[in-house]
Amino acid sequence: MEILRKQTDIKFMSRRRVALIVSAVTIVVGIVSLVVRGLDFGIDFTGGTLVEVSFDESIKIEAVRATLRQAEFDDALVQYFGTSRDIMVRLPVRDDDAGAKLSSGLMEAVRKPYNETLTQSSQGAAQQCVTDTGDAASDCRVQMRRVEFVGPQVGKELTEKGGLAMIYALIGILMYVAWRFEWRFAIGSVAALIHDVLVTLGLFSLLQLEFSLPVLAALLAVIGYSLNDTIVVFDRVRENFRKMRRGNVTEIMDRSINQTLPRTLLTSLTTLLVLLALFALGGEVIHGFATALIIGVVVGTYSSIFVASPVVLALGVTREDMMAVKKEGADQESVAP
Repeated sequence: MEILRKQTDIKFMSRRRVALIVSAVTIVVGIVSLVVRGLDFGIDFTGGTLVEVSFDESIKIEAVRATLRQAEFDDALVQYFGTSRDIMVRLPVRDDDAGAKLSSGLMEAVRKPYNETLTQSSQGAAQQCVTDTGDAASDCRVQMRRVEFVGPQVGKELTEKGGLAMIYALIGILMYVAWRFEWRFAIGSVAALIHDVLVTLGLFSLLQLEFSLPVLAALLAVIGYSLNDTIVVFDRVRENFRKMRRGNVTEIMDRSINQTLPRTLLTSLTTLLVLLALFALGGEVIHGFATALIIGVVVGTYSSIFVASPVVLALGVTREDMMAVKKEGADQESVAP
């Protein structure tokens, strides 16, 4: 925590070429993965049926997959959902079956081994199960916790509107930063945001993490978080362009980043603590959301230092450019001694 207590003097801009190589390699690998492997879209985008099933004891997921294959559910994707007693089954859209019919058939297939076991076992436990729940004994041992249906048309609309929402957000940010600062700063901030989105999407593709609607919402939140960090740095850069009479553009940017570094690190660390707790304790449903935000916060902190400012520097910003932007407050600068 020593870095948070005293002013640092790190030459960030002298490391911008190394950072550029790291970012370029990461983005290229991510894009290649997106092209070759794609994203593991959830049923929010692809459409289909999702069924969450709970068992009264730990089960082997391979046995469930074999059971579903025997019942002609060859395209079912089965995975654990939180514990070894809970599974989640995803079925793609089928033209011949409705979602309700699919989920009923799937539950019959999953319960079949338990029905066979019960017919060979004593009736004491089964009778107790019926008495307690009013359902069949197999229903007590295997229960459907949740079922969701999404049509293919809905999934297509969500994909299109989600992509448009991200594009509109980037365009709005470009216009806002260009109006508030200068066009070079606008391009730098949007470059950092595109960098964050591509790195996050690339990691989701490489790790084949499910890309669902909450993950898209997390990506939009990452854009806002990263922009906030970048704006704080740019505000200090503009301020130092007026205060510092000596020093070139590189030195002014280094000084500005060092001055805002404690605030950046404190904000990122406290945010990460909350997200890690959310990831560990929030349950399987929001793992994707928390994962996207964790990646976004880390990458966004990096990009506000090593992407946004170097892009502005490469575009050739000068002291005169910054002074011209703030001519609205010229009355304060024209006070004669």
